Amino acid sequence: MARDSADGGVRLNKFLAQCGVGSRRGCEEYITKGLVEINGQIVTSLGTKVQPGDHVRFDGKLLRQENELTLLFHKPDDCLCTKNDPQGRRTIYDVLPAKFSKLNYIGRLDYHSTGLILLTNSGELNEKLTHPRYHVEKEYHVQLDRAFDPELATKLLEGFRFEEGHAKADRVEIVARKRVNLVLTQGYNRQIRRMFNKLDYKVKTLERFRIGSLVDYDLDEGKYRVVDSRMMAAATTNPPPPTEEQRPNRRKRHR
Repeated sequence: MARDSADGGVRLNKFLAQCGVGSRRGCEEYITKGLVEINGQIVTSLGTKVQPGDHVRFDGKLLRQENELTLLFHKPDDCLCTKNDPQGRRTIYDVLPAKFSKLNYIGRLDYHSTGLILLTNSGELNEKLTHPRYHVEKEYHVQLDRAFDPELATKLLEGFRFEEGHAKADRVEIVARKRVNLVLTQGYNRQIRRMFNKLDYKVKTLERFRIGSLVDYDLDEGKYRVVDSRMMAAATTNPPPPTEEQRPNRRKRHR
């Protein structure tokens, strides 16, 4: 077991994250809601430490620390980012081998969106990719129902007020008449589709092709690969903004 101090033990939220329960921030919510037991006692204090030999249960299930594992998955169309769908629709866990069922996805893609998504049991990685303070970029190919008016790019950058907060793009690149690349550091539900809807456009296809600096153009839909340390570093580090000379080369990727 990892240790946080000389007197032994590891903070409870860190332990839960290392067991694949979620990000440390998310695990803190589980603790305060009384969903965690240590040696048969419910604990709600965020300062609690787990000592070697302690039995920790989350929502009634006994936990154990696991070796960290992260997958890069190319989500296909017509599948949900969820572990259980009441309507019985296909999920990413139906596509992936059953042995990965305990991994948590980081940043969902909606039912008809495709592209790269990470699944992990690393709470630290989950935290880095979801907490706003890290500003990790995700880049998307967006195919629209009609030609995009370049003058409206400013509106995407200025953003729109949604119930969840102020939704905006960090960068907009028009790559063809009906094709736009968007860079986001947010992840509101159906954010891109809703922003274009505000401008009276319908999104026909939406593909996430970059997370941080991580891209993988050889990964086919429905396939996955195990993330190594180099890929992990790329996923949590943003690339420098492209120069004007580099931009035309980036357009070749879109199918």
